[in-house]
Formats: sequence, structure tokens, C-alpha cells
Amino acid sequence: MPDQQTPPQTNPRLRLLDFQPVQQYGESMWLLRDPWQLGERQLLFPAALAQMLPLCDGTRGPRQIQSALSEHLGVPVPFDIISEALAQLDAAYLLQNSRYERRRQELLAVYRAQPYRPPALAGLSYPAAPAELAALLRGYGDGDSAAVDEWQGHGIVSPHIDYPRGGPVYAQVWRRAAPAVLAADLVLIFGTDHYGGPASITLTPLPYATPFGVLPTDGELIDRLAEALGPEAAYAEELNHRQEHSVELSAVWLHHIFREAGVAPCPMVPILVGSFHHFITAGSHPSGEPRFNRFLETLRRETAGRRVLAVGSVDLAHVGPAFGDIFGMDAERRSQLRVADEALMSAVMAGDAADFYRRIAAVEDGNRICGFSPLYLMLSLLGPTTGSRVAYQHCPADNHDTSLVSICGLLLD
Repeated sequence: MPDQQTPPQTNPRLRLLDFQPVQQYGESMWLLRDPWQLGERQLLFPAALAQMLPLCDGTRGPRQIQSALSEHLGVPVPFDIISEALAQLDAAYLLQNSRYERRRQELLAVYRAQPYRPPALAGLSYPAAPAELAALLRGYGDGDSAAVDEWQGHGIVSPHIDYPRGGPVYAQVWRRAAPAVLAADLVLIFGTDHYGGPASITLTPLPYATPFGVLPTDGELIDRLAEALGPEAAYAEELNHRQEHSVELSAVWLHHIFREAGVAPCPMVPILVGSFHHFITAGSHPSGEPRFNRFLETLRRETAGRRVLAVGSVDLAHVGPAFGDIFGMDAERRSQLRVADEALMSAVMAGDAADFYRRIAAVEDGNRICGFSPLYLMLSLLGPTTGSRVAYQHCPADNHDTSLVSICGLLLD
């Protein structure tokens, strides 16, 4: 673990992190994963001690955290344990404070100094060698022999799940979308920002690279969009682009289409969209968010007359014990999920952003739709349309096949 630091005297506030249950030496632990990877090491917290983490919300000092955790566990917790845990969190840059902010700015400067955003998953989730990657992507479409027309629509819904589970769905939708890809002047990829702030829209001026090369971007358009959002808001979470997989996994397929056709890629603008959860809990609505409206108005104005293809790089439901549900996904629950997903896909294919939002809000996003916010924003841009379903699939999400992620491929005219 990192060297100990002096624990903060102010109320510690934990950053937005990824928590994963693990077993270490037969003991249940929680792995704290930093999406920005500000520190060199990751922290493991014993299950009991990990219950202090929700208490680090900026409303309590260290002594109050000790008192609240002791009350919660029903046993006194020595203060030195709390103090050491806070020091370890601070050393790993996991607390929102001046030390963390300095480190964030350092890494942001390094990120922005690059000529492009390197592919984060190449060599990990998919091959880094272009020929090997191209062969893999072609292979996912081997079982798809259906005739394909010269579709020239304006919107694609593609998964962002890993290729081993979602590869055939990716292949089906991108094969059918190829004519529209090759005819586009500009591609917008709306991706889920898994670690984004509430209703955030996060841009980056860096073009995305894939193993096939660099996808050009449209710097002038990004500048105009940043002005509409306010530059501070547009780039406040720019580091999320560094590791976020949602845009990257669709960008690879986009680049593959151009490469297979022997055509230079048109500009691609990546757009990460943060959570809508606060709208649901507050009973409000994204249509009343001024930043969203300014963003959409600017995007429509600045792209008028261009052939724009919008891509929603999204997954649908995340359900079962792996995602915190107390039930497993048996046959009946899978059938019910299909019905719910069918209703959402129908709203998407109609370009009905309001109905799409209403259906998710009505169940308080109980199915954890991972494409909630980017799809809403994309549908708001495209407006009413017609569409077709290319594919729909349940992907296993645990070793017992009791949890799943649902994905789909859609084409919007």
C-alpha cells in the first residue's frame, strides 16, 4: 500500500470510484479502482472497514466517521484504524482535496500533450496488431449471411460491452451500417461516461486512435460545443476519456469499416454523457437542463448541411446479483426483461426521447440502463424517425449465469 500521509483534518470526501468484491486469503475484501489511475497502486479494504467509505461524503470529520462506523458495526472501532485508512485513501489520491487536484492537473497536462488519445484496451480486450484485429472483427460476422441493402440512415445503436460477449451483435449492426458510415461527413459517438458527474457532457480535442491509425476529429466543432457548454464544464472530466471504453469499442468498428473499404475516415467527435440518476430521484427532467439545450442547438446549427451519422455506443440492462439485485435471472425474469427492453427499443426506433426517458424513470431505472443518458441525448438530436432492430442479446455477467447485460443493435433512419 502507499506510504502513509497525514490524514485530512477537514471532512474527507471520497471520489467516484469503482468498487469490486474480491477474495484475498479467504477473506472478503473490496477493491477500490480509480478510473483515472492517479496513483500507482490500488487499495483493498476488508469488508467491515469498507463500510466506512460511504461515510466519507464530505459531511463528517474523522472522529464523526469513527463514531458512525462504530455505531453501525455495533463494536468500538479504534481511531487509529480510521486515521490510517484515511491516510491510505489520501496517499492513493482517492479523496477530493488539494493533493488530488494537483495530481489530476499533472495527468491532465500529460494527456493533453499527446497528439491523439491512445487506445486504452488494445492488447488487453482486443488485439493491438491491425491484421489480427481485422481478422477477429471479420470472424464475428461469419455467421451473418443475410442480404444487406444500401442503408443510408442517420443513427446507429451499437453495444459497448467487450467483444468476446458482444462481437456478433457489433458485427451485425456495423455491417448493415457500412453504407451510411462511408457516406458520412461526420460521425458523432455518444458514449456512456461510467464515471461522469450528473448530466455531464465531456468533450476532448484529442482525436481517438485505434490499432488501424488515428481517426481525425473536428476541432472547430468541438470548440463551438465547448463554448455552448462552458469550457470549464466541457473539459472538467476530460480525463474520463483516457480510460473510458464506451466510445473506444465503437470507434474501433467505425475505423474497421473505413479500412475494409479502403477509404480514409471522416472526422469523428467523441461525446461522453454522465448519469441521469439525479433527474429521477429529484423528479426533474433533462429537457429542462439549459446546458443540454444549448449543446443540442449548437450541434444542429454547426452541422447543418453536413451528412452526420450519430452512434449511440451503449448497453441496455444490467441485472442480477452481480449488480446488487437480490434475485437471479431465471427464465421468467429474462422474459420480463425482454418485454421491457422491447418497449425501450421501440421508443429508440421511433426517435421518441420523451417516451424513452419516461419508461426508464417509471421504474426508477431499476434495470440499470447503461445507455440511458447518451441515448436520450442522441434521440433529442435526431428527433422523430423510424428504425429497425438488427440484433438483441443477453450476455452473461457472472459465473453462475444468474446475472446478465442486455445489448442490441439498431438502425435509425
